[in-house]
Order: sequence, then structure tokens, then C-alpha cells
Amino acid sequence: MTSTLRRRPAQRRSVERVERMLDECALLLDEVGYEALTTKEVARRAEVPIGTFYQFFHDKQGLVRALALRNLEAFLQRITQRIAEADLGHWTDLVDLAIDEFVDMKRTTPGFAVVDFGEVLPTPGGPPLEGTKRTLDSALDNNVIVADRLRALTLALLDAPAGPGLDRALVVAVEATDAVLKLAFRADPGGDADLIAECKQLVRRYLADHLP
Repeated sequence: MTSTLRRRPAQRRSVERVERMLDECALLLDEVGYEALTTKEVARRAEVPIGTFYQFFHDKQGLVRALALRNLEAFLQRITQRIAEADLGHWTDLVDLAIDEFVDMKRTTPGFAVVDFGEVLPTPGGPPLEGTKRTLDSALDNNVIVADRLRALTLALLDAPAGPGLDRALVVAVEATDAVLKLAFRADPGGDADLIAECKQLVRRYLADHLP
């Protein structure tokens, strides 16, 4: 995967500075959008010298890439925590849980409506800004990265047949989920409830042929 940082923060103070810059980036994405986002304003609001910004990030795109990766890690952590707390009776419950967490992040996580896992959405539900489908890795689509991370969770939780068939099915499921949820947020900035329900049903039915 493409490196997201020019150098990794080693000291606590540096870690806190990087986190502040990512936090301010997320807030500014909601306030002014991606096009008006500047490294200078991120540094100013994070209260770090602009030189410090460039110690850790190559440019605005590198900053947004790091935010997208942090979003993905937060999403997976939320799912893992929910799984530990919930009594999942069937694998379809995992589908519902993952979609619910994604929708909740779209509604509540700063910057997530504009940049979730890499794609830049100038308006709710897209279309995405050209050239942002491979933000996380220049060789792979963002959704392929997401599917691979979800695959690890799926294999850990379910007695699923590992192999190219499941890998392909998860990519298709993630692509379908992405498309329908974009539609849901175009129809309603808060996410159209009926379309979200249709998304869950679509993914459950499709994966029924690939999961036990």
C-alpha cells in the first residue's frame, strides 16, 4: 500500500500534531470542501508551522490519503467492537452491522461525507472527483482495499470457504454497497432509509450464494 506519511511520528508530541492536522483536515472538508482545502489553513488551525506539515505530508493529497486510511481503520475498529458486544445469530447480521456503521459514520464523522475511504465526493453521494478511486493505493481501487480488509474479518468470524471465489464476491458486495449507498445519500443528505434497507437486502441475497 502506498505510504501515507513522509515520515512516521516517533514522539508523542509529533503523533499529537499529526492527529490534529488530520482532525482539522476533516473539519475543513465539511466546511469548505476538497477544492478549497489548503495545507496552509490546515497547519494554521492545527497550530503547527507549515514546515512541520511538510515534514509529515507530501501535499494535500497525502493528507487526505492519511485521513482516508484513518477512516478505514476507525470503521473496522467500530465493526470489531460491535461484533464483540452483539449476539450475531447469522452472517446476515454482520452485513447489517457493517452497513449501519458506515451510514452512521457518513452522518456523524467529520469529513467522512466528503472523503470516506479515499474517494472525494464534492456533493453528497457523488459522483466522485476524477482520479480519486485509487487514493489508498495507486495500483488498486479503494473498494478492493476495503473488501480485502473485510475479508479478514469475514474469515475470522465465519466458516467461509477462503479462495478467489469469496474474494471476488466481497469485492462485488462492496462495490454494490458503495453504489446503492451513494444513491441513498444523493436522495437524502442524511441517507434515505428505504434505500439503505434495499442495500442490506441486496447484499444479503447476493452473498447467500457464497457464505454458509
